Amino acid sequence: MNPSELEDLIRRSLDDFYQRRMKKLTELKLSDVLRKKNPYLLRAIGVRKASEIVTEILRAYMSSSDESIFGDAFFEPIARLCSGGTVSPSEGVDVAVESDAVYKAFSIKSGPNIFNASQAKRQHDEFNSLRHRMHKIHKQFDPILGHCYGKRSSNRKGKLAYRVLSGQALWEELTGDPNFYIKLIHLMHDYPTEHRREFEKAWDNALNRFEGEFIINFGNLDGSINWEKLLRFNSGKEKVAWVSVSKVLTTVSAEVHGDVDDTKDAEMDEVQ
Repeated sequence: MNPSELEDLIRRSLDDFYQRRMKKLTELKLSDVLRKKNPYLLRAIGVRKASEIVTEILRAYMSSSDESIFGDAFFEPIARLCSGGTVSPSEGVDVAVESDAVYKAFSIKSGPNIFNASQAKRQHDEFNSLRHRMHKIHKQFDPILGHCYGKRSSNRKGKLAYRVLSGQALWEELTGDPNFYIKLIHLMHDYPTEHRREFEKAWDNALNRFEGEFIINFGNLDGSINWEKLLRFNSGKEKVAWVSVSKVLTTVSAEVHGDVDDTKDAEMDEVQ
C-alpha cells in the first residue's frame, strides 16, 4: 500500500463526507423531521423554547445521518484500498479480497450498533446466498461482518454464518498491521478543522431557519409554544398548512418594495 496514495484517499474521502453532510443539512426540512419526533416527550421533559427543540432535532438527525454517510464516504473506500480488495458485485458485500485459495467477503459497517434483528438476518441470508455461488470456484469462503470501530468480535458461533470483527481486529485483518487503526486517525491531519469552519456556518444558518419556521408555525402571540397545534401537525388526521420562512421573507420583501398586493395573504405550503 502506497502511503501517499492512502493519505490522498483520506483527504478525498473527508472532502466527500463533508460535502454530503453539508448537502443533507442545507436540504433538510423542519416539517419532515417534526413529523417523526415525539411531541409528548418534548412536553414531558419541560421544553419551553423553540431554540431547544430545533437544536435537539438538528443534533439527533445529523448524528444519525453522519454515521451512515461516514461509513460510506470514508470507511468503505479506505477498506478497499488498504486491503487490496475490489468492489464486490454481490448484494450485502462491500469489499472482496481474493487469493488462490480463499475468497474473503467483507460487509463494512461504520460501528457495532448499526444492525437490528431483521438487518442481521438479511446479512446472514446474503452471505449464505454468496456462499452457495462460491462452490463453483472451489475456494474457501470467509464472510466477515466488519465494524470500523468498537470491540465486538467473534468467530462463527451458533446460527451465525459469518465472522464478526470490529475496530483494531478488523483493520488488522484488512491490512496485516495491528496499529493501522491508530495510524488512520493521525493521517487525517488538520483536514477536519479546515472543513469545520464552513460546516459551522451552514449549521448556524439551519438553526436560524428552523427556529424561524417553528415560531411562525407553532408560536403563540405571547411567545409560548402552541403544543396543541404542534400535536395536530404531528399526529392529527387532518392536514395542517405549513408556512416556510422563505415564503414569508419573500412576501415581506415584496411588500417592502411595493411588488405585492397588500391584501394578498402569504402563500403557504401544504404538507402532504
